[in-house]
Amino acid sequence: MMVTGMPFYPIFLDLAEKRVVVVGGGPVAVRKTRGLIEAGARVTVVAPELSAKLPVTWKARRYRSGDLHGATLAFTATDDRRVNARVATDAKALGVPVNVADSPAEGDFLVPARVRKNGFHIAISTDGANPRASAALRRRLENAL
Repeated sequence: MMVTGMPFYPIFLDLAEKRVVVVGGGPVAVRKTRGLIEAGARVTVVAPELSAKLPVTWKARRYRSGDLHGATLAFTATDDRRVNARVATDAKALGVPVNVADSPAEGDFLVPARVRKNGFHIAISTDGANPRASAALRRRLENAL
């Protein structure tokens, strides 16, 4: 189990044509989904509603066990704590790394604040301790570039 504040190993993943499952259809899930689409992932969103039109496979229903089969990565960003916990448990049972938006300690990885501009791709993280500070630094770097 991940402990917030512990040192992480930074990595850039090649997700081109890899299946990634996002559970949730609200603003946080949409933001994560957009980044995955930019990375070339084949994204499946599982959510009764989707707050933006996206080029993904959308399963317009609640999460079910089995939705993560064949996934390279999983993200859960619903407003239901029980669903997010269930996704995390299912992902771990399948060996699928999972990001849990409302409980980083339950997940296997964090998603850093990112700057992609003028040929740079910079990832910023406080190891989960202060996401707002990461976002503020991202804005400053983006303006500087």
